[in-house]
Amino acid sequence: MASEEVKLIGYWASAYRFRVEWALILKGVEYEYIEEDLFNKSPRLLELNPVHKKIPVFIHNGKVVLESLVILEYIDEIWKNNPLLPQDPYERAMIRFWAKFADEKLVLSAYLAMCSLEDEKGKAEKITEAMEALERIEGELKGKSFFGGESIGYLDLALGWISHWLPVWDEVGSMKILDPLKFPAIISWMNRFTNHKVIKNKLPPRDKMVVFFQERSKIISTTLTKNK
Repeated sequence: MASEEVKLIGYWASAYRFRVEWALILKGVEYEYIEEDLFNKSPRLLELNPVHKKIPVFIHNGKVVLESLVILEYIDEIWKNNPLLPQDPYERAMIRFWAKFADEKLVLSAYLAMCSLEDEKGKAEKITEAMEALERIEGELKGKSFFGGESIGYLDLALGWISHWLPVWDEVGSMKILDPLKFPAIISWMNRFTNHKVIKNKLPPRDKMVVFFQERSKIISTTLTKNK
């Protein structure tokens, strides 16, 4: 399938972009990566994703697929080697549930906690929400090397941002959502995940991320304060 058209439009600091790239590399799929400026969106992005105007955008032989979790499933269905999802329908359903749970309950709470620079009460509430979500995820991981069992699977890719982005958010927000005493299984998984040969060679620079999210947190904090 090397002759096929496979393109990925993303942004350097986006965990959603990296989910897709990790899957492509694990599958051995050749692809072209196209960097998008999310703060000056190109006509190409607006044309390919006119509804949400967001990345990642995945293009396969002229067909456009949107939303990172949907793209992961598409990739797994097109390229059958190194399957990301199990065959059992119930197991697949549970994996989809936890991926959606993390995106809805953990990502936003943790991000808003980082950005709550002037609202200590709101920050504490968001930290509590994020840690409660992590407790649920910790329970799903106990006794496993990866969420997918002995190898990286769909849920590992979906939650992979926890291993690299969440520590940065903790640092930027002067918080400790990722408490190693509370979440030992997640911490162990993070080490295994980020040391995997595919993952460790495809991560954004941490120091650059810290600077980026420091700037974003200031901007969003100001916006949140004005909207009160």
